[in-house]
Amino acid sequence: MIKTFLSLLTALCLFSHALHAKETITLKDLAGRDVTISVPVDHLILGEGRFLATLGILDRDNPVKRVVGMMGEFEKLDPAGFAEYVRHYPQIADIPKIGGNGEATFSAEKAFSVKPDVALFGMGSGHGPNDKSATVIKQLEAAGIPVVVLDFRMEPLENTPKSVEILGRLLGKEQQAAQFLSFYRTHLNNIQQRLEGVEKRPSVFIEAHAGMLPQCCRAFGRKMMGRFIEWAGGTNAFGDMIPGAVAQVNMEQLLTTQPDVYIATAVGSQMNMENAPGLIALGAGTGEEAAQKTFEQALKRDVISRLSAVQNGNAYSIWHHFYNTPMNVVAVEAMAKWLHPILFEDLDPNETLKTYFNHFQAVPLNGVYWISQKPKGQI
Repeated sequence: MIKTFLSLLTALCLFSHALHAKETITLKDLAGRDVTISVPVDHLILGEGRFLATLGILDRDNPVKRVVGMMGEFEKLDPAGFAEYVRHYPQIADIPKIGGNGEATFSAEKAFSVKPDVALFGMGSGHGPNDKSATVIKQLEAAGIPVVVLDFRMEPLENTPKSVEILGRLLGKEQQAAQFLSFYRTHLNNIQQRLEGVEKRPSVFIEAHAGMLPQCCRAFGRKMMGRFIEWAGGTNAFGDMIPGAVAQVNMEQLLTTQPDVYIATAVGSQMNMENAPGLIALGAGTGEEAAQKTFEQALKRDVISRLSAVQNGNAYSIWHHFYNTPMNVVAVEAMAKWLHPILFEDLDPNETLKTYFNHFQAVPLNGVYWISQKPKGQI
C-alpha cells in the first residue's frame, strides 16, 4: 500500500512538473526583432494598459492574472472601458503603474521592481514605450527582461493575427489563439471576397477624436483606422496627403474635397458627457440615446454641417479605440455595411460584436460602439 501511494505521489509530482515546465524559444516580434524567452510566461508588464482586452482573448478566466505592471493610459483615455474591467476584476486597481500616458512617463526602475518575465510594447505607440524606444529596450534587456513588440495600431488588420499568435505562444494559449483567429479571419475574408471586383468605392473622411479640439479637423492617413476604410471598400479622402497615422487638415481642404461619407471617431462616453460636452459618447457603459444625442450635436459644428455627406445623411460615428484592439474586425464590418449597404445587406456587425464578447472576452458587452445619423425629420 505504501509503495503504491509513493508511486502515485511520484507520478503526480512528475505530471505537475510537466504542466509547469518551461521551454526556451526564439520568436520574431512585429518589429522584426528575434527575442529569446522562456514560455509560458507568468509575469508581464504592459507598455499599453489597453492590451488587457487582447489578454482577455487568451486568459478568459482572468485577463489580469499575469500582469504585474502596466502603463496608465487605459484609465485616462478610455475611463469607461477601464471602469468596466475594474468592476469585474477589482484587483486591477492594485496593479503597479509603470508610467502614465506617454513614453516619457515610463519608469524603468518601477518596471524592474515588479520582476516581469517579459515586457509587451506596441508598434509606433504614442502612449507608452514602443519599438523605437531603443534606450528603454536596452535597459530592460540588460536586466534580463525580454521585450516583445506587438501591433494592433499601425497595420492593424495585417498584424493583429501575427500579434495574437505571438501572445498565444508566450502565454501557452495556442489553442485559444487559434480559436479566435479562425473567427477573425472568417469575418475579414468574407468582406474581402464580397468586395472583389467592386470598382465603385466611395470616398471617406474619417475624423479622429471628433470634438476634442476646437479647430477642424484631424484626419487619419493610411495607418490605424485609415486602413479600415480601404478594407471596408472605401477610399480614404486624405490617404495620399497624410504619410503617417494622423494629421490636421484645414477647413478649405475638407470643403473642397467633399467626401461621399463622413465618419467620426468617438473618444467620449456616457460617463464623461457632462465634463466633455463636445465629445461623441460611445463604448462601454454608453446607451444608444446618449450616443445619438452627442453625435447629432457634433454634426452641428460649422465645417462638419457644411459637408455634403452630412447633408445627404451619410454620416456615422464609431468608437475610437477600435484602432488598438482585435475588435477591429467588427469595425470593418460596420464600415463595409455603411459604404456598401446593398452588397452587405445581410451582414450583421452587431451579432459579430456579441459573438466577440460572448466567446472571446473576459467582460460582457455593455454599450453601443457605433451610431448612424438620424434621417432628416426624425425626432
